[in-house]
Amino acid sequence: MTNRRDFLRNTALGAAAIAAGTKWSDVLFSYPLGKPVGLQLYTLRDDLAKDVPGIIKKVAEIGYKEAELYDFYGKPAAEFAKLLKDNSLAAPSGHYMTQHIKSNWQKHIDDARTVGMKYMVNAILEPNERRSFDDYKKLAELFNKAGEQTLKAGIHFCYHNHNFEFKKYGETTAFDYLLKALDPKLVNFELDCFWVTHAGQSPVAYLEKHPGRFPLLHIKDLKGTPPPSTELDARRGLFAEVGHGSIDWKPLFAAAPKGGMKHYFVEQDDCERPPLESVKMSFEYLKNLKV
Repeated sequence: MTNRRDFLRNTALGAAAIAAGTKWSDVLFSYPLGKPVGLQLYTLRDDLAKDVPGIIKKVAEIGYKEAELYDFYGKPAAEFAKLLKDNSLAAPSGHYMTQHIKSNWQKHIDDARTVGMKYMVNAILEPNERRSFDDYKKLAELFNKAGEQTLKAGIHFCYHNHNFEFKKYGETTAFDYLLKALDPKLVNFELDCFWVTHAGQSPVAYLEKHPGRFPLLHIKDLKGTPPPSTELDARRGLFAEVGHGSIDWKPLFAAAPKGGMKHYFVEQDDCERPPLESVKMSFEYLKNLKV
């Protein structure tokens, strides 16, 4: 028997589908939480290096509706925006490095607007950028300034975590420090659920403890239960297709609205099978996940 929550959700989605003239199959693909499934294209980096238009088309054919970018793959922003549009894909978010913030940041913001991004995300810190707690203090200043600039363009700046931010510095961690030091009006977070889990922390606890700070989620699964680590080790054998690893996704998505989630993106840093096969497996799991 359909419970009240499922009835209300399905009724709302059905009404929206009728209004938009979309098919029921498209609506069903928008689970969980009525959000379209997105893909961080870094997962397909090797395939994209060989055939950008063909791979983008295949991503759309799988059923993904959103893509998170890490590059324009040698194309002008306007040309890449057209490629996405032609395949009915939106790109609400993109990844950047601190070097982009420090060099011609306004040009990157302008290109992001051209593609239609609503979020620009610091993807990862280089080892020489995170050698001490003082480094994180300097980065907080840099990110707040970057967020001021993106906000003027109607774009929100975010920070994407790995596991090294959970290293202890006295009574705190770098991640907890950033949560306090980064102005929520200017900078929020893309919570990478794999790396939080691999660091021995709980993504659900962070989503519940810091309401509204996590508009973006990275959805990637952990293979088995390796010992917790705060040393970056993006090696083969750690990553699994979503729903085929050890992370329990239902409570995580149940907590996601409190955390402020607006978009979520499948990402698999390393695939033990053809990456397109892996992202299809993750999509098939997520489209049927009821929370």
